[in-house]
Amino acid sequence: MDIGQKVKVIRLRDRVSGQVVDKLGKEGTIKDFKMTDGSGVGAVVEFADKTATWFFDDELKAID
Repeated sequence: MDIGQKVKVIRLRDRVSGQVVDKLGKEGTIKDFKMTDGSGVGAVVEFADKTATWFFDDELKAID
């Protein structure tokens, strides 16, 4: 995945707030990457409503 790429939230790995749950099934654009507290990297996704949050890469699906 690359910055600027369009993605869709396909699943949520952990328990999250209601605001993040609302993003399930939504499409957004990768704006940045973030180191997670484990050994992985998460993608910061911005949505049409200008909100942004980060997701693990296996929670996202690239859109052509």
